[in-house]
Amino acid sequence: LAALERQIFDFLGFQWAPILGNFLQIIVVILGLFGTIQFRPRYIVVYTVWTALWVTWNVFIICFYLEVGGLSKETDLMTFNISMHRSWWREHGPGCIRRVVRPSSPGILEDYSYVSVTGCIIDFQYLEVIHSAIQILLSV
Repeated sequence: LAALERQIFDFLGFQWAPILGNFLQIIVVILGLFGTIQFRPRYIVVYTVWTALWVTWNVFIICFYLEVGGLSKETDLMTFNISMHRSWWREHGPGCIRRVVRPSSPGILEDYSYVSVTGCIIDFQYLEVIHSAIQILLSV
């Protein structure tokens, strides 16, 4: 359920790398449950290997959002450099007040706007870190 919840919020933020990872996590968990119930050793091995990769991925996400080792949360790495979308929590976190400012310059596209976010109870990067930490705890 935690992976499904995370999948929803990554879809809202158009973060394609986490969407792909969450999708694989959901599929492998289903295979792992099936392998455990039916006692299929190959499925259990696949689940075990995937769990190690899943923990590694979540450690990477924690390092990414905390900007460890030269990583920057301002890059488009999570969207495969396809778009400029960011974490959904950036603008919609608990207590956040989102203000959209339309540019008044002539030459700027009509649908382009600047977003100002203030008053967040907890910053979005810490929410992402909490999500990844929960995934690691559930995996262990």
